[in-house]
Amino acid sequence: QVQLVESGGGLVQAGDSVRLSCAASGRTFSPYTMGWFRQAPGKERGLVAAIRWSAGTTYYADSVKGRFTISRDNGKNTVYLQMNSLKPEDTAVYYCAARQTYGIFTSTQYDYWGQGTQVTVSS
Repeated sequence: QVQLVESGGGLVQAGDSVRLSCAASGRTFSPYTMGWFRQAPGKERGLVAAIRWSAGTTYYADSVKGRFTISRDNGKNTVYLQMNSLKPEDTAVYYCAARQTYGIFTSTQYDYWGQGTQVTVSS
């Protein structure tokens, strides 16, 4: 079993930056893809960014391109989401997730999920 624990959320102002972390623990951790999702009140959870664990190839939703950066530290089993130029519409609970097998970047079928961390951006 794999456990994912997010950290780094909080209350920030528009234009600020925040870095989220997601640490994985459990049995040998070797996912194919790690992703960051978010869910705002009254909205469905959606993919924000994803990264191939081995190759480091990345994907971003159009709404965050140029502002967010996903990265990973394989040695620490940790994935990060650097969020810059935050906007009020970025307010959401952010979840990290791990997928063990191949899937297209836009797939939302992940095997393990974290508990989520709240990011609130005030105007």
